[in-house]
Amino acid sequence: MNNKSKNTKKSPAFIIMKRELQAYFTSPTAYIVTGLFVLICGIIFFATFFLQNSADLRAFFALLPMLLSFFVPALTMRLFSEESKSGSMETLMTLPVNEVHVVTGKYLASFLSTLIMISPSIFYVITTAIFGNPDVGPIIGGYIGTIFLCAGFTAVGVFASSVTKNQIIAFFTGFIICIALTMIDTFLIFLPSNIVEFVSYISADMHFRSITQGIIDSRDLVYFITVFALFFTATIKVQQNAKK
Repeated sequence: MNNKSKNTKKSPAFIIMKRELQAYFTSPTAYIVTGLFVLICGIIFFATFFLQNSADLRAFFALLPMLLSFFVPALTMRLFSEESKSGSMETLMTLPVNEVHVVTGKYLASFLSTLIMISPSIFYVITTAIFGNPDVGPIIGGYIGTIFLCAGFTAVGVFASSVTKNQIIAFFTGFIICIALTMIDTFLIFLPSNIVEFVSYISADMHFRSITQGIIDSRDLVYFITVFALFFTATIKVQQNAKK
């Protein structure tokens, strides 16, 4: 057990993750982004709670993919862009680490930051449990879907940050990809019938809604794992090409 713990501490990816988390939470960005996210989610939840007299999380989960499409890229935009611009990325790569270590460490730090950002929403669950009689299945499914959605969108955001030295461009690149994956199914009626099934499958919102119904389908989980793997691998390739 002790040897295992020592090996984990010596892992370059773990060290980079710890470094990124420390840097992130000593900057105002984390608190501004998290504060705005909590504020907007609170408005959505309590508007439903008071105006519609409904103690449930349906409105919150329905808008969550769109909110995360904006806020996750805002969290990840500085990861590679800032270091590439300052030149510290070159210094980092001279250490005994490789591209996989760097991308893994930065990804894990961002993913954890995203989970921390959404954690205050547990308060909404407590509120609905006190004042209503919510169905537990959709709530559990909603949070499982949220974790997978955050995993996929974080990979997109990390990739977007790796392709440019400009944080604003990184943000908009990540936002455009995430919002496209979220809203693509709204344009299905305009598409030829022979590609509708394929396009609907690449909709993050469709898979997320499926999980929030409390039904865990392996196809939905495979979708989010595929999005993560695709953009995570693409980020490693970008870093390997940049090193040449």
